[in-house]
Amino acid sequence: MVHTKLCIVTHTFLPHVGGIEKVVNEQSKRLRTRNFEPTVVTNRIGTPKYYKVDGVPVECYESLNTGFRLGIPYSIPTIPSFPTFVKAVKSSKIIHAHGHPYLTSLIAAKLAKFYSKPFVLTQHNTFIEYNNIFDHVERLNDLAIGKQNLKAADKIIAISGATKEYVLSLGAKPSKVEVAYNGVDLERFRPIDGKHEEMRKKLGISKNAIVVLTVRRLVYKNGVDTLLDAANIAIKKNPRIVFLAVGKGPDSDGVKLRIQQLGIEDNFKLAGFVSDEDLPFYYNAADLFVLPSKSGEGLPLVALEAMACALPVISTDVGGIREILKEDYGKLVPPNQPELLAKAILDFAAVDFSSRKKELRAMMEEKFSWDVNVERLVEIYEELI
Repeated sequence: MVHTKLCIVTHTFLPHVGGIEKVVNEQSKRLRTRNFEPTVVTNRIGTPKYYKVDGVPVECYESLNTGFRLGIPYSIPTIPSFPTFVKAVKSSKIIHAHGHPYLTSLIAAKLAKFYSKPFVLTQHNTFIEYNNIFDHVERLNDLAIGKQNLKAADKIIAISGATKEYVLSLGAKPSKVEVAYNGVDLERFRPIDGKHEEMRKKLGISKNAIVVLTVRRLVYKNGVDTLLDAANIAIKKNPRIVFLAVGKGPDSDGVKLRIQQLGIEDNFKLAGFVSDEDLPFYYNAADLFVLPSKSGEGLPLVALEAMACALPVISTDVGGIREILKEDYGKLVPPNQPELLAKAILDFAAVDFSSRKKELRAMMEEKFSWDVNVERLVEIYEELI
């Protein structure tokens, strides 16, 4: 059987860790089982020029990555990288880029038009607020690069209604835009018998503690400062609460120092980087999940993973999270409000959630499968070919 060649362009990919990387991986490996032959074109960050992930070929371009050191994952392809894009686009039937603001998406869009190939664009986030000069840079980039990509796309996939509103505000044609929620690997992210006690013992956390988990890259936009202030308030009112933060980032040292300054070292543990294979075990160690983002969230995968593991979610009300979080299974609070975040955490820490776990898991199985997501993606491809 002939397989349809597909070029997927993303500014970063595995083993680099991030939400877009997970989405591309989950979609591309499933597309291989649906008569597609995907190739991922991505930035080379400490990898070979050619490698494979879950059977999917990956071809890397060389890039300037200065922004990564500042917590801004924006790559600028070098001129010698251009043949990599040409080869991948020219040999493919359809082109799918991830992220409207990236130069890599623009290169893919221009080449797709030149070679008369359909161009699909997935937009993941809403506007990211840095509260510094980078806000202006981001707005300029939206105008200079983002609007071109949105105009060039034959189809725009927004991962939430909030993301759809964002691309429409930048001039995307409504007829081109469709909302398709991300999925979650329901086989990996699930309640696992025995892991609750096993992981607490491994992490040195009392079995009587109330564990509040967050999975965050430790950068400003992810609201770690708000979480620390909220934790300080919550711990003083309920010393049984233990916060567990999975992730690392450019602000890691500052986070450690702030924990020491607040004197909450015994109740706020930094797990650092955790592999995707081990991540479900950390969800299973927790009693509830907290997402303190300031802005920029389209539909956070970590919230879907937590809910698939039957954890209630306390989240700031940014991006598309309100579209999936039901009142019985969590709470929304305004961003940058540590007092309100602490109150929500304390309220849920006092609730016996065990009776709702099966309901929450059933909802996730019904609505948030990667297979459903990819089925619609295939339909979009076939409509354009």
